[in-house]
Amino acid sequence: MRLMRLIDEQYRRTPFYGSRRITAWLQAPGEPVNRKRVQRLMPLMGIEAIYPKPRLSHGAEHRVYPYLLRGVTIERPRQVWSADITYLRLRTGFLYLMAMLDWYSRYVVSWELSNSLDVHFCLAALDRALESVRPEIFNSDQGSQFTSHVFTGRLEAAGVRMSMDGRGRVFDNIFVERLWRTVKYEEVYLHEYGSGQAAWQGLDRYFQFYNHERLHQALNYQTPAAVYFN
Repeated sequence: MRLMRLIDEQYRRTPFYGSRRITAWLQAPGEPVNRKRVQRLMPLMGIEAIYPKPRLSHGAEHRVYPYLLRGVTIERPRQVWSADITYLRLRTGFLYLMAMLDWYSRYVVSWELSNSLDVHFCLAALDRALESVRPEIFNSDQGSQFTSHVFTGRLEAAGVRMSMDGRGRVFDNIFVERLWRTVKYEEVYLHEYGSGQAAWQGLDRYFQFYNHERLHQALNYQTPAAVYFN
């Protein structure tokens, strides 16, 4: 768990570091770790280095949708939502945090926690978000949760167009990556959550603050909620 915390913090500072550089960074001050261990931990945490990778087959069970947002001007709320999953450390374990963000307003539309990467916690967040409003486009990476038939089926049934990042191109979903950096440095790294309940309570408070109180320079110093509901 200590190694995972160290990897997590360094990855947020240098997301272009792969297992070799992470291992070298850990070993420099004398951490007794080898690359194979780092290679086992990074996928467990749901992270990988940012760099172009060859396109790999996903098999027939999952459909991958094209990236629809290149060159598109984002000019209104609910035009584009994005989703992603990140690793969240606890004092004695870890969880996964999934969030959906409105690109125009930076408003966190919905979020959910899970102790596994099962698709169901992503579905729970999606269903809550779609209860009252629907975006025009929903963008995500090519993770198995988002390419699963049950997840894409929910979006198709709601009449939402789907867009997926290029393989290994995290900057196709840059707004969610910026959200993760903000959440980690303003909330997660400042608290050593002792349990999943404590993590949920802390994040619930933080996302209320983020949406309704935190002023964004990119929004002309308005809150995400003020722009989203305008």
